[in-house]
Amino acid sequence: MDKKLKTYTLQNYRTIPQIATLKESDIEAIEVVGRVLPFKTNNYVVNELIDWTRTDDDPIFTLNFPRREMLEKKHYQAVKRMLDEGVDKATLDRKIHEIRLELNPNPAGQEHNVPTLDAVKLKGIQHKYPETVLFFPSQGQTCHAYCTFCFRWPQFSGMSGLKFAMKESDLLLKYLKLHRQVSDVLFTGGDPMTMTASVLSAYIEQLLAPGFEHIRTIRIGTKSLAYWPYRYTTDADSEQIIELFNKIVAAGKNLSIQAHFNHPVELSTEAVQQAIKAIRATGAQIRTQSPLLKHINDKPELWAAMWRKQVDLGCIPYYMFVARDTGSKAYFELPLEKCWQIFRRAYRQVSGLCRTVRGPSMSDHPGKVQILGVQEVKGEKVFVLRFIQGRNPAWVHIPFFAKYDPKATWFNQLKPAFDEEKFFFELKPPKDMVSKPFLFE
Repeated sequence: MDKKLKTYTLQNYRTIPQIATLKESDIEAIEVVGRVLPFKTNNYVVNELIDWTRTDDDPIFTLNFPRREMLEKKHYQAVKRMLDEGVDKATLDRKIHEIRLELNPNPAGQEHNVPTLDAVKLKGIQHKYPETVLFFPSQGQTCHAYCTFCFRWPQFSGMSGLKFAMKESDLLLKYLKLHRQVSDVLFTGGDPMTMTASVLSAYIEQLLAPGFEHIRTIRIGTKSLAYWPYRYTTDADSEQIIELFNKIVAAGKNLSIQAHFNHPVELSTEAVQQAIKAIRATGAQIRTQSPLLKHINDKPELWAAMWRKQVDLGCIPYYMFVARDTGSKAYFELPLEKCWQIFRRAYRQVSGLCRTVRGPSMSDHPGKVQILGVQEVKGEKVFVLRFIQGRNPAWVHIPFFAKYDPKATWFNQLKPAFDEEKFFFELKPPKDMVSKPFLFE
């Protein structure tokens, strides 16, 4: 295995030797769907993770390579027709932009999470919950490979008006000094681990200085362990990355790597296991999370195996998410009841050490909503739900009910149970449930 990163996009993917094994219909799908949704993979994924003898149903192939069914039939046919006719680039780009706007490019009201500072919107920050700030460094707005389900796909598709990125770390620091209720800063993207060690250090080391004692935890959201584990072991600056992690921990901060693993195969290689070992040796924690995805990991046995392996490697299972309602959602989404059934059937197969995981969870506009189950209450079949996190912290861990809908795949499709007009969080709260309004709401 070549340990030097080589990426493949629409421009050069035909140079992948294994592409010769694909059917023409597979090639066509890459060419058509890859114009609308971002497509990038790399030599580690291609050579170490994909089983090229079974690409029709290989989960890692599906995670990386566009399939025809990831677009609606009408959208697929429109793009294919234009490509066949050889229309000019401007005409094709206009049509692609129209299609992208129909794919819910800004799910869960992310624009409502952008705070202001001195009347200026901070486009590289999201602040949805009082204690946690998300920071999108502009140099980290790419990934080692793109997941076909990614809910932040507009970041990589040239939809500049929907990008969340910020180069000016001074604004982040000023914002954090003014909002001392913030204890956690999450570096996200894209993938911050695509940045060089020197650039990443320039952002993070400032948070270790006096004046930021209220910042207790630094989180880094990354898919790199699954898609390019050599980032921590053999890359030219991997030693500097490990040194930075050591420095964060030595400064008394909690360092949490929020690692995305979608399938047990991603945990199976010696490269990823060595990378996990190197990170854990710094004192950092690795917390794991993934959406539940049709065609990828929609079997309880896979989740149970994944959580067990993560615990074996010293990681902490953290979240099972419901796939967000954006991009190629129709291909990956599952009914909410099935999500819950898969979770509980996996959960009951594992020991208590694996049961740190929470789910199935939907991160929607009001907060992180967990599906607790399907029950009959007062003669009505209902979803039992609660907030793991809420825009109003007073909502957290209060059970509430939604009318049962066997077809619902996302929270905004649910209606209140028992003929109520609104959910409790949509009503004026009683005095004992009022908390201080969140800062920029």
